[in-house]
Amino acid sequence: QVQLAESGGGLVQAGGSLRLSCAASGRISSFDSMGWYRQAPGKHRELVALMTRLGVTNYADSANGRFTITRDNGKNTVYLQMDSLKPDNTTAYYCNAKVYGLTRWGPGTQVTVSA
Repeated sequence: QVQLAESGGGLVQAGGSLRLSCAASGRISSFDSMGWYRQAPGKHRELVALMTRLGVTNYADSANGRFTITRDNGKNTVYLQMDSLKPDNTTAYYCNAKVYGLTRWGPGTQVTVSA
């Protein structure tokens, strides 16, 4: 069973940057897709950025131009580079993988952006 582990969250000032990492227990090159989602308390989980097996990317409008999803197949790790962070980017971020029709989630990592 694929397991995901996020890291890289933390506290940053507005305008700063963070890079989130998601290490997978399997070969991500065989995954249908991997992505990053966010979920604020009391709200639905929503897409931030996604990359398919073929390398096609998709970003939420709020992330376009500021966030970049990349992957390192050799390390089985997906990254989310977040630049020009704003206070409303504060929330928990979750790594997601779709593997042979199944969906897997990491436990999440908290990002807090101070004004």
